[in-house]
Amino acid sequence: MRHNLRSRAQPGRMSIALALSYVLDWVIIIAAAGIGAAFSIISPNKRPFSLTNPEISFPHVEKEKISTAVLVLCSLVAPAVIIFLVAILLVPGPTVSKSTPKALIWRRKLWEWHTGWLGLALSLAAAFLVTSGMKNLFGKPRPDLLSRCNPDLANASLYAVGEGLNLVSHTICQNKDNSVMNDGFRSYPSGHSSFSAAGLIYLSLFLASKLGITIPYLSPSAYTQDRSQFSAFPSRASPRSSEQLEEPSGHNDAIIAARNQAAAPPVYLLAIAIIPWFASIYIASTRYSDFRHHGFDILFGYFIGTVTAIFAFRYYHLPISQGAGWSWGPRSRDRSFWAGIGVGNYAESNAKHADEGIGARDPEGQPKNDDRIELLPMENRGSNVNERHLTDGHENGGVRR
Repeated sequence: MRHNLRSRAQPGRMSIALALSYVLDWVIIIAAAGIGAAFSIISPNKRPFSLTNPEISFPHVEKEKISTAVLVLCSLVAPAVIIFLVAILLVPGPTVSKSTPKALIWRRKLWEWHTGWLGLALSLAAAFLVTSGMKNLFGKPRPDLLSRCNPDLANASLYAVGEGLNLVSHTICQNKDNSVMNDGFRSYPSGHSSFSAAGLIYLSLFLASKLGITIPYLSPSAYTQDRSQFSAFPSRASPRSSEQLEEPSGHNDAIIAARNQAAAPPVYLLAIAIIPWFASIYIASTRYSDFRHHGFDILFGYFIGTVTAIFAFRYYHLPISQGAGWSWGPRSRDRSFWAGIGVGNYAESNAKHADEGIGARDPEGQPKNDDRIELLPMENRGSNVNERHLTDGHENGGVRR
């Protein structure tokens, strides 16, 4: 019996191949960030400009309101610390039974921490890579370009581009500081805007998920849905059928059922979740007041960061309104690197989970575990089997527990 139990327990552990697949995820994300950093060293395209263009005639502000170091601190370090604290302190939540082994609880904490950081890294790296690449490709002058440039006005005709003297090339600039001049042609899109949105909007989504902040909505099956699938460890929870749920009586059932399907979360939780979003807006606004970017540059950069934040969050986390604050579980060990054509899912197949879902039992009466990252200690699994056999004995004798 102990040999059989151990053989069943092994599939719950993360295999080496599965662990390596997530290591590869981190390597690719870090490599993407490295490529984005390399773009900042490469000289960008330098679009010709007009010496009479008021849009690039603003003064060059030496001291920025939000420096690059502060940007990284606010958009990367702070979200990473907050995600770690939330995962350690709030996970797995009140749905966990007091008898749940601590090892199982810590495994879930570490998984939520890992997926939280993985999503944050994906969002920031993607935004950084796209933004840095676009800056070099477009080579758009910043609003303070002429102040950086110090153009050679006496010989402007020598640097004319096209017909007349309306446009000149970057070679008219007498400033020999290449880093300052290269940065002067990286206006579009805004890196501060995209990076702050990628990190802080992701953090807002993460907090909204973990704090259960969602707009109340009507579900067509409020009294028939089995909510045990959203508990921390569904295989250890008892499914609740529609007969087990008490419905209000003495009133119009349809009206009572509709109004009791959901309720608005406390406003203070909403305020906590939107603070990072507001912070990202402030960071983006400083790029306009510091004359570092044109308005459209800021908006498009913010759009890039918003897209990567939403994508990265949904890539690793369930929908906020339906997922009860959880991230997706790990990939299946036999699909660690590739699921194959026609499979379409990197988790266990739906058919398998239908056969081995919540409440399913093996031929010996042992509950089947459909939570791939939870693994009951051997001594506890043995006691559960003995308890099940005792229960079955009472049931065979005509007595039900």
